[in-house]
This record gives sequence, structure tokens and C-alpha cells, in this order.
Amino acid sequence: MTAAIYCRLSREDEEKQSESESIQNQKSMLIKYALDKGWDIYNIYCDEDYSGIDRERPAFRQLIADAEARQFDIVLVKTQSRFTRDMELVEKYIHGLFAEWGIRFVATVDNVDTDIKGNKKARQINGLVNEWYLEDLSENIRTVFDYKRRAGQYIGGFPLYGYRKDPDNCHKLLVDETAAPVVKQIFEWAHDRVSLNRIVLNLNEMGIPAPSHYKKSTGEITSPGLIGSGKWQTRTVMKILESEVYTGDLVQGKTKIVDHQQVKAGEDNLIVAKGTHEPIISRELFTAVQEYRKQVCEESRAVSKQPYTPNIFKGKVFCADCGRSLHRQREKRKKGPDVYHFHCLTNSRVQQKGCKGVRMPETELIATVTSILEKELAVALGMSLPLFQLEARQKQEKDKLKAQMSTQRQEIEKKRLLIQGLYENFVQGILTGEEYFELKTGYEQSIHELSGGIEALEKSMDVLDSQLIRYREMEKDAKSLAQDHVLTAELIERLIERIEIDHERNIHVMFRFKNEFQGKAVEPCTKNM
Repeated sequence: MTAAIYCRLSREDEEKQSESESIQNQKSMLIKYALDKGWDIYNIYCDEDYSGIDRERPAFRQLIADAEARQFDIVLVKTQSRFTRDMELVEKYIHGLFAEWGIRFVATVDNVDTDIKGNKKARQINGLVNEWYLEDLSENIRTVFDYKRRAGQYIGGFPLYGYRKDPDNCHKLLVDETAAPVVKQIFEWAHDRVSLNRIVLNLNEMGIPAPSHYKKSTGEITSPGLIGSGKWQTRTVMKILESEVYTGDLVQGKTKIVDHQQVKAGEDNLIVAKGTHEPIISRELFTAVQEYRKQVCEESRAVSKQPYTPNIFKGKVFCADCGRSLHRQREKRKKGPDVYHFHCLTNSRVQQKGCKGVRMPETELIATVTSILEKELAVALGMSLPLFQLEARQKQEKDKLKAQMSTQRQEIEKKRLLIQGLYENFVQGILTGEEYFELKTGYEQSIHELSGGIEALEKSMDVLDSQLIRYREMEKDAKSLAQDHVLTAELIERLIERIEIDHERNIHVMFRFKNEFQGKAVEPCTKNM
């Protein structure tokens, strides 16, 4: 039997300075346990500074990958909590996939062994105890955070735009002399009844960097995913206008963690601490702006609204010039149905002359995309084999792959038997330790390469299966479109990745099917209207 040893140590364990929980102690104990059982050791996997609920632990992920590849027979840990404190992962791996992969799970201290009948109850109890421990730990952390909030300490990662953290106290906010005047100007514009769109245009035309780009320049933000386009947006201005922090009060607890996800919290979760830092605006100005915005919202709600017709292109149509999503606008008519257009809002909502501009009637877009899609599907299917020929060819290819996989699995079994023989020779003194480990490493490398080959062959079979399924779906969609000439949201979602329209109303369609069955690529479809 071959065992994989897994050890884990969290930051909390290190802070407790528990010698019995150290990585080295876990290794020594588990190696001795394996040798006493006569098990060979495949590898030792270690994660340091990782919580037992973290699913992205690097050594843990490698252990799971090697387990799926059947590289060993046993997963050996000190306690079940070292493997995971997540009950969902206990069910997924210990009670599910490990059994499917033929892998035994052993936790020495907990007396957990999946080979022992009736041992499942102990594993489930351990899983529940571990989850209770995490819940208790989370509750303690929340208690500490709530105490700090009530004490007027700022516990956010980044300070709001207009403030910076005190270099001597990361829980205290100081006014950012560069950004604060911008915040004040935004509130003054709002107080003077300037619309959100106009405020955004003013800021962008004045060349003021958006908050994320400003924080990048100060070094507060370094991740590219948090930087954005660099232009002010209406939602950014709206968030600033809604924040009481600019009055000198800390309002925290607007979100909370539920099932490991951040969600919006209710009013009862808010913690307000008055006068914790220097204000940028007066409370009177903030209150006046909130009252006006509330009035605008109430007036908007009072206006009766006729529902829009479904947008079958939702999330698919973009401006070829600036890359922004095109807005679907309704034009009401007294006689006849309303008319819809797609147009770019960059010039009116982001920056004047920031885009060449796009405007197209929805009826024209539907007709053009339908025509393009019919032609593209005909080309894609016409250049492939007929379905019955494709199925026959796919079956031949799959039979070849299955034969190759069978051969490689037999080779793996032979190598494993050889490794077992080596171990017996080592125990009997026929081989030295150096000879044993050298020969064993060679066989294991061969097994690893063969397993990788099997994995590649399995992926090839999956590709063949998915191609045939995709072909059948495309053939069905092509027949439906040819008969009815009706473009639906479902059809667009299945077949189209993105639609771009330029200022001359040329339409470029990018398809989800990437010419999977074609001998050559199909040229992009455009139509000049």
C-alpha cells in the first residue's frame, strides 16, 4: 500500500505556538505510523499558514489532483481537521470521491479509517465539530470587529475616496488634501440640482482621475482588476453622495458574511460612531442632498411606466469604437408599437467626443444578425461531414483511444507490482536503501508519465463527445432558423459571443462555435448598411 501524507498548520496554530501541531511533528508522527503499518510513502504534502476551510491551499489541491490520478492508495493525516474543517469537503472527498477513486482515508488521532465499517459516523461527528469550531472562531472575530467599530476605528481595507489612513494608526482616517476638494465639489453640484450624468461629464472633461486610478497613483491599489477604465461613472458619483463618512461620522457594517459570501446587511447591522474624523462636508449639506435625491426618486416612481419588450440582445451588443455596451432606448409612438434603438452613451454620460457614436434600429439589427447567422451556420455545417459520417468517424477515434488507455493502465499496474517487489526486497535486505529509492523513483516517474498520458487521452475523448453534441445542437438550430427566420434570446445565447457595431453601422458578429468541424476558418461577417 502507498500512502500520501498531508500536513497543515494555520496562522492561529503558529500563534498558539503548539509544538504538537508543528509541521515537523506531524511529519514525524505520520511517517512512523506509515512505516509501522508497512506502507510505502508516495509523497508528503504540506500547507503552512492556511486555514482548514481554505479550498485553494496549494498542497491540498495537488494532493487531490494526485488522488484523482490514482497515484497512491491512502491519504494519511494526523486529524481530520488537518485535512479540512469544511463539512462539504468531508462529504465530497472522504465520503464520496476517495471511495470512487479507491483511496482510503486515515486520521490517526481521531481513529478515522474509511476501511473500517461503521466508521462514517465518527467522520461526520468530526466534520460537525470542526464546523462548530469555525463558527465559534468567526463569531469571536465578528465580536472584535464590532468592538472596534463602536470605538470609532475604521476597519476597511481601503479608505473612501477623499480620505487616507493615518500612517501611525491604520484605524484612523485623515483628509486627503488632493481628493477632498473633488468630493466637496460633487456634493455642491448635487445641491445645485446638477444631474448625475452632468456631474460625471464635468469630472471627466476636467481630467480628474477616477477614484481607482487616483488610488493607483498613490500606491493604495496595485491589482489591475481593481483599476477600471479610468473614467468616472454615475454609480461612482452616487456612492460618494450616499456616504455619511464625509460628514465626519463612521458608518460601518453595511455588509456581512453569510455562507462565506459578502451580502448586504440590514439597518440593524449598522454601527455608527459620531465625530471620529475630520469632515469634508457639513451634515446640513449632506442632509439637503439626500432629501433632494429622495424627492427625485419619489417623482420617478410616481410616473406610470409601460414595461419594455424583452431585449433578446441583452449583454451582447457593444460599440466597436469605445467598447462600451450599447444602450437599448425606447421611442414611444402614439400610433403603432414603440420603436427601439441601440446607441452608445459614452458622449452623453462619460465624456463628450469620447466616441464616434453608434445608433441602430433594433429591427435592422435583428434582420442583419439573422441573415449573418443563417449564412454562418450553413457554412459551418456544410464544411463538416454529414452527421452519420461524423458519428462513425468519432466512434473509430474513440475505440482507438480506449485501446491506448487500456494498454497504459496495464503498464501502470505492472509498475506498481514492481514497486511492491522492490519494497519487499528492501525489507529483506536484498536492496540497500539507496538502491531501493533510486529504482522506486524511476518506476514512479514512469507511472506519473503514463497517468498523464491517460489523462490526455480521456480529455481527447471528452473533446470528441462534446464536438458531436455541439454538431447536433448547431444542426438543430440551423434547421429552426431556416424554417422560422425567428431570432430568439436562447438562440443568441447559444451561438453568439459578442456583436459589435461601428459608427457607420457595420455589424461584426463573434460566434460561440469556433469552426469546430471546419477545414478552414470562416471570414468574419460584416454588413454595411
